[in-house]
Amino acid sequence: MQCAMVSILYVVIVVSVEKPSRIRIWMAEMRAPFLTGAIVPVILGTCVGWASTGVFLLDVFLLTLIAGICVHIGSNVANDYFDHKSGTDDINVEYVRPFTGGSRMIQRGWMSPREVFAESIVFFSIGGGIGLYLAYTRGIEVLILGIIGVGSGFFYTAPPLRLVNRGIGEIFIGLNFGVLMTLGAYFVQTQVLAWEAVFPSIPIAILITAVLYINEFPDYEADKAVGKLTVVVRLGRERAAKGYVVLMASLYLSILIPIILNLTDWYTFLGLATVPAAALGCKYALKYYEYSQPLIPAYASTVANHLFTGLFLSLSYLLIGLSTPPWFVVILSVLCLAISLAFYYQTERQARKAASAASSSN
Repeated sequence: MQCAMVSILYVVIVVSVEKPSRIRIWMAEMRAPFLTGAIVPVILGTCVGWASTGVFLLDVFLLTLIAGICVHIGSNVANDYFDHKSGTDDINVEYVRPFTGGSRMIQRGWMSPREVFAESIVFFSIGGGIGLYLAYTRGIEVLILGIIGVGSGFFYTAPPLRLVNRGIGEIFIGLNFGVLMTLGAYFVQTQVLAWEAVFPSIPIAILITAVLYINEFPDYEADKAVGKLTVVVRLGRERAAKGYVVLMASLYLSILIPIILNLTDWYTFLGLATVPAAALGCKYALKYYEYSQPLIPAYASTVANHLFTGLFLSLSYLLIGLSTPPWFVVILSVLCLAISLAFYYQTERQARKAASAASSSN
């Protein structure tokens, strides 16, 4: 039986040659399978808040989740529009669906640039409207966090800032979809800004940055041609592959160091169970950094690592809140590790099958 996560990560919403239905086009434009980038930090921040205060407001959680998803969709769609305006996606021939190269809706002629831009504004407006409501009911701090989040998402590729062209886009995306969303989800539940919500958000910030970073490898030539100076373009693929390893090392240090310094509970060591996924990503990044298709396991493992680490950390805070016995936490950690190992071996198996099929066709 194939691993469900691999199936999700490899899904391509639009697979037919003929123009699909309008709903499928919109779903493809949203890049729905990757909205875990917003879902994970909201769940984590809510779990941290519940563990520390015992407060859980379902309506506030759902509104926060919807707002986060809308901001993420708005950012994805705006990125498609401005990458088309700059020519990046139009000249990109190395993209690997569904991980890189945008949704391709403009390039396929299934949506006009004007429609894509309008969709972006619609979702930013929905997310912003919910943010204003939460700022009114839960605290003005939500407005400040929201302005930074929406601004960094929109101006990642939009002029005049074009954060990605300045080589700092990855930092702002990590800040937005890591620290700010986690802290914001914590705040709307507790109405307090606290460091205890920042520490668990750092691994998520590193991982969402890594997702963006590894997906820049197949876009290297197109980005370079239009002056989109991502970190991978600035470093070059070979050095950037080593940079990916540094990101993975910093990820686990960001989990370990707060435990050692007694800044977070030792239960959060559940987040370390994703080491096999990180090892898989590093293996393929170092070996296939110049080749788009063979690098697929690195794209998939990074997305899975973000999801698994976020959920495992969220689980650790649920266990803290429930005052779960240490022996049970140890058993769960073994289960989490088993999930990561299963992903590792299943992804390796699929990669070997794909390589064999490619070799046979040649």
